[in-house]
Amino acid sequence: MSTEQAGAWVVLGGVHLINGTRPRAADDPLVLVRVAPHQEAGPGTTVVVRWADLGPCEAVARTADGRLLGRVRVAGEQLFEDGFAGPALRPLVGSAGSALVPLCYLTEQPGGGYHAYAQIRAHLDDACFVRSTAEPVGHGEVDELHWLDGALTAHQQFVLPLGNHHLYFRNHFKGTELEYKYTLDPAPDIWEAGQEVLRALRAGELPGCRPEYREDFQIWYYDNHLFDVLGPEPARGYASFIPSTDGKNILKRKWFAEDSFARREELTHGVDVAPDGYADHLTRELGLTVRAMPPFRRVRYDVQCESLRTGHIYGIFFDHCQLLDAPDVVLSQCEIEYLRSRGLLDPEEGEVVAEMDRVDAWVRGLLADRGWAKERTFYSKRSFLRDVVAARPELEPGR
Repeated sequence: MSTEQAGAWVVLGGVHLINGTRPRAADDPLVLVRVAPHQEAGPGTTVVVRWADLGPCEAVARTADGRLLGRVRVAGEQLFEDGFAGPALRPLVGSAGSALVPLCYLTEQPGGGYHAYAQIRAHLDDACFVRSTAEPVGHGEVDELHWLDGALTAHQQFVLPLGNHHLYFRNHFKGTELEYKYTLDPAPDIWEAGQEVLRALRAGELPGCRPEYREDFQIWYYDNHLFDVLGPEPARGYASFIPSTDGKNILKRKWFAEDSFARREELTHGVDVAPDGYADHLTRELGLTVRAMPPFRRVRYDVQCESLRTGHIYGIFFDHCQLLDAPDVVLSQCEIEYLRSRGLLDPEEGEVVAEMDRVDAWVRGLLADRGWAKERTFYSKRSFLRDVVAARPELEPGR
């Protein structure tokens, strides 16, 4: 390990080193750009590097067999120009014979060696990397390139998810929804509320987390025709039809007897049934005993929160549900939900929920500070509609 302060590097090289379009050669140029470490402690899962934030950097170019090509100082935003090496690097790498790309991000480890983070997204202004090494590789000075074989081997081990957009995402609770809820009373403007949370995430107010890389905010607006599933007993919960743009429907099923944190969930796309046939589809096709609930329109703004340490991604949703036949009846909620995980390595057991609790505690404090909500609940749309019908029976469909 270097006697200098532990460091981090963005490594540039020919794209063939990761896509295999031509063999690796001894004279392939590699450029090691020293950067300030992007993680406070420990080997995390995700690193996002914005070129303009790097400032002046020291870049060292060597061939794959270790021959020094030269050194240069270059501003981060000048490393690349339209996907090619910037002018300051061209005298060092010459004609590389393959597009020079961010290959990986390296972090020097206290016990020696380096963790490698494979590049999964590269853009004009930034790049995203995900850790591919379970253990540090390549002890020795970074310029000696002892880490190179280990980093490229790790990349090949995970070549399928790394080489295919979004296949590095996994869901550790597939088929199960994990969700906390807060009823917003008085209800804020949910657009402003969502943007305020997003701004706080961008400012680093939740340590170790940031808005999800290039997927930080989503807009949803749709009608929902929900049926209370009363039986058979194992199927209790609800079934709802969400009309889609192709004239068909998404059928959302949730299984639960009482409102709770974890619920089985299933979405079926392309259900071809008209609104007047929703109930018949559930009873005749699926064998369910159902009770129609008042249909509502849901407007929802989603803030996507990503942990750089673990790669887990959580949704912070602000929604406004308004009955179609009684617009004065509204439920506004904030929901915190586990969505998916960006990563190649297996997580520690139980860390998803533990980290979700940390996100939830941060959101709860933010909601309480603004007077929007204080108490966490599991209050579902089904319970809300049951309460509405109990208070105003005339709103039950068919009455």
